[in-house]
Amino acid sequence: MTPTNADLADSAFLRACRGESVPHTPVWFMRQAGRALPEYRALREGVPMLKSCTRPELVVEITMQPVRRYGVDAAIFYSDIVVPLKAIGVDLDIVPGVGPVVAEPMRTLADLAPLRPIEPGDVPYVTESVRGLTAELGGTPLIGFAGAPFTLASYLVEGGPSKDHAATKALMYGQPEVWHELLGRLARIAAGFLRIQVDAGASAVQLFDSWAGSLAPDDYDKYVRPHSEAVLAEVGRLGVPRIHFGVGTGELLGAMAAAGADVVGVDWRVPLAAGIDRVDGRVVQGNLDPSLVFAPWEIVAEKAADILTAGQKAPGHIFNLGHGVLPKTDPDVLARLVDFVHTESARG
Repeated sequence: MTPTNADLADSAFLRACRGESVPHTPVWFMRQAGRALPEYRALREGVPMLKSCTRPELVVEITMQPVRRYGVDAAIFYSDIVVPLKAIGVDLDIVPGVGPVVAEPMRTLADLAPLRPIEPGDVPYVTESVRGLTAELGGTPLIGFAGAPFTLASYLVEGGPSKDHAATKALMYGQPEVWHELLGRLARIAAGFLRIQVDAGASAVQLFDSWAGSLAPDDYDKYVRPHSEAVLAEVGRLGVPRIHFGVGTGELLGAMAAAGADVVGVDWRVPLAAGIDRVDGRVVQGNLDPSLVFAPWEIVAEKAADILTAGQKAPGHIFNLGHGVLPKTDPDVLARLVDFVHTESARG
């Protein structure tokens, strides 16, 4: 029997996102699509990252691989946060071992000219991929995602990954008019990219602010939060749950929740119980240290059980790692972890 929209809405993942009762704590893993899976590496061999994101047959297969292998409660769309920037004409590439590299960093108002709103016609492969996935996933929800304005801005201003975000902060403090124009444009691009995914069938979205943890709370509130709010407000009109996640954002969790998140991702540096206290009644996601899966199973199970216990104090809890799956992770351990979470949290 083909699952209906009602079946999908009743999935453990979407029920947890809404803070409703669940048969078990749902689980998925950031970066589950790829990375540790040998079948992913075989499929990607000889295919550049950004190229793989434009081939629907690859996107569907890569997104489905962890669903089959692990039995997770949600799929995460296989793509990259810089895909919409590339699609509208920004000269960038993902360099293996480095990350996104931008040919011409953007640091003046004139530099921002290429940053126009994204349209469905810019990324027809996204619409085709999402439609193909939702047909194959059936009752398993698909999470769409986008990079948050600050994180996208950091790549564009620095020209690539940065440890200190010095050029980014220099622009933020020194040229606030350029900064807010840059983030305003990126907010429209991120919201448009999420809308395209939801319109094609994604059931939830996650806004990644990977580098927001480099900011002091006051600076986040002044220079970043209004633009993340704009993205989440636009997506809020689509009626799907909104997850907001950043790395090293323990001091920002309350502000990230207030920005409009339905679910707040907590990384592993903050005890989940403390994270719950900081997000003002929101559903939480997380937060096993990604490195813990290399420990003996007894330790993994103990830590996972502690997180499940802590998560019961939130309106809803989605089990996840505190960041993405590490490349050398044993897939069998993740499959065992999914089984453990489902069994340990099963509610009769």
